[in-house]
Amino acid sequence: MATVVVTGSGGLIGSESVTRFVEAGYDVIGLENDMRARFFGAEASTRPVSVRLTEAYPDAFRWLELDIRDADAVMRLFAAEEGRIELVVHAAAQPSHDWAASDPQTDFTVNAQGTLNLLEAVRHHAPDTPFAFCSTNKVYGDTPNHLPLEERELRLELPEDHRYHGGIDTTMSIDRSMHSLFGVSKAAADLMVQEYGRYFQIPTVCFRGGCLTGPDHAGAQLHGFLAYLMRCTVTGDPYTVFGYDGKQVRDNIHSADFVGAIAEFQRAPRVAAVYNMGGGRESNCSMLEAIATCEEIAGRELAWELVDRPRMGDHRWWISDTAEFATDYPGWRLTYDVPAILREIFERNVEAWSSRV
Repeated sequence: MATVVVTGSGGLIGSESVTRFVEAGYDVIGLENDMRARFFGAEASTRPVSVRLTEAYPDAFRWLELDIRDADAVMRLFAAEEGRIELVVHAAAQPSHDWAASDPQTDFTVNAQGTLNLLEAVRHHAPDTPFAFCSTNKVYGDTPNHLPLEERELRLELPEDHRYHGGIDTTMSIDRSMHSLFGVSKAAADLMVQEYGRYFQIPTVCFRGGCLTGPDHAGAQLHGFLAYLMRCTVTGDPYTVFGYDGKQVRDNIHSADFVGAIAEFQRAPRVAAVYNMGGGRESNCSMLEAIATCEEIAGRELAWELVDRPRMGDHRWWISDTAEFATDYPGWRLTYDVPAILREIFERNVEAWSSRV
């Protein structure tokens, strides 16, 4: 049976990938050691998701508590599966700006060294296998903050005649900017994925994601903004907005749409591909707009405060230009916008969150 390997299989994109590819007829091996609980606390643990997937797919899903920093263990796994692996989805990561600054060595070894370990295993045991890497728009650092943004009532916005008004494409430089330590570790991994593609002719892709979200996101204060925002609205917990008067803009892509892009790439892989991947102009919002939508859906007000100082290296405005991917893969399209995402997050989680109040 053909196999898909998914790292970070208990996380948002990882678990969505497990479901999609099991239901497409693959055996799936998930690598998940619940580092998220260490990063963000017990409430952000991925263990319940891993247990749920194991119970839902007992014959097709195998969960391994393997740390991708363990190069020997990663190599042994790929050697044992040689000839069967048809896709690698690399979604394991330390995903937070703030957490990275608290422990840079762990951040870098998870994001950069872990990625290198996987690429080496692929090179030796599955060199023709598509390798899909969940990168980030933080590889561009704070360069987007130098765009000539105009202040509107509820958001910052680019002039309509600006080249990036429809979304930022991959021509934006990653140099001469503040990335955050997280952005640097992910940029190192991103470049390594591209280099293994070019140097060894491995079909790799870097999806430089904006805000990835969905109802299974274990949102925490340091990561997972829409899920955590809706959770705070439901529970009454206070929410902190960092800087920009709450007018900073993000595009948001549902995990199902993101994994749909991975599936499209698998069907027609390329070497060393790079795409900005997010909600684009179809699915974006400012913090103020997101708060208003959460309050409307939940039927209650959010208790929130504004802190004047933004996070270091954080973006004032980010909307992805997904046109390049859509041109290369015309079978892909977005199926969710921000209100639809928030409604699904609310409906899937309101009962559990309300029971904790």
